[in-house]
Amino acid sequence: MIRYLTAGESHGQAVLAIVEGLPAGIAISSEYIDHQLWRRQQGYGRGGRMRIEADRVEILSGVRFGKTIGSPVALMIRNKDWTHWTDRMAVEGTGTGIDKVTIPRPGHADYVGAVKYGFDDIRNVIERASARETAARVACCTVVRKFLEDVGIFTGSHVVSIGRSIADRNRTDSVIRRTTTASCGAYKLTEVADKSEVRMIDRSAARNAIEEIRKAKKKGDTLGGVFEVIVTGVPVGLGSYVQWDRKLDGLLAQAVMSIHAVKGVEIGEGFANAARYGSDVHDAFVVREGEIKRRTNRAGGIEGGTTNGEIVTLRAAMKPISTLAHPLQSVDLRTRKATRARYERSDVCAVPACSVIAEAVVQPVLANAFLEKYGGDSLREILKRFKPRPAKF
Repeated sequence: MIRYLTAGESHGQAVLAIVEGLPAGIAISSEYIDHQLWRRQQGYGRGGRMRIEADRVEILSGVRFGKTIGSPVALMIRNKDWTHWTDRMAVEGTGTGIDKVTIPRPGHADYVGAVKYGFDDIRNVIERASARETAARVACCTVVRKFLEDVGIFTGSHVVSIGRSIADRNRTDSVIRRTTTASCGAYKLTEVADKSEVRMIDRSAARNAIEEIRKAKKKGDTLGGVFEVIVTGVPVGLGSYVQWDRKLDGLLAQAVMSIHAVKGVEIGEGFANAARYGSDVHDAFVVREGEIKRRTNRAGGIEGGTTNGEIVTLRAAMKPISTLAHPLQSVDLRTRKATRARYERSDVCAVPACSVIAEAVVQPVLANAFLEKYGGDSLREILKRFKPRPAKF
């Protein structure tokens, strides 16, 4: 089965990833991965770091002549900002003369990390807890994404809201219906969303969101929001209802919740369904062109922890970024005296980027569920067992 690990610090030499369990024969290139890394760096409201870094992946192992060979794939993304941090982030030496960070920022891992690991310098926490780590996740999950696309499973996303700017659901659903038909993958939805600086399909809401971000930046504040991930081409029967840890909705929620600043996940219309009668929630069966389908998809394509053949849909809430230009009250851990929190270079709003990261992290979950059902050590073997419905590009 597929699993991955990441390593590296925000201002270290590089962030790295290793992904193993991939079938052999998947065509992959650095350009394909770089495109997803580029998408992760976009979005109105990003901070200065995105002007420094232009992420490019180096594939170090596991790929030969453009195809995976079944061994672990190792990836590296160099940090350009490392040149300014060579003394402060040196691997060797004693750290003598380097100022220590002792004031935690509310909402970050600063305090809990320092207490947990017994650090007297919060810099050790900041560097690994940083969302810079998600660049490595996007890189290795993109290799998995290519495998799923090879078997006809496509993933897209868009932003539902930023602050109080909420996309009109009717307009949004109209675009989703048009871009996620059986004859085309959800990548078309992503193409539409990517045309917006905030990845919102509703242009009016997008303009309002940009204005909200401008106001937040002027105030020295930050904004969060909600995004939606949509997966097409998923067959019936991925996941299982027989044990709690095999339920696909739980696994997907865990993957998305693991992204920095994500504090809530729902499958389908989970939260809205909680206020409705059951007769207004559950998706009635129909037969269309000889196939069993549903009149609606309020369940988000998953029932009993198992995919039901409909489009898989999930939404997640990202809290406002914790680093504020006008910091909140804090305490110096060294002196125990009250003070203002530190300001570490950061974004004003990263919801658009978070939606791209979410597209990535669901890939290994879906791929493992797929491999559990269909199996195979090479793409050729897998395609003998599973015939994807071709998508029209």
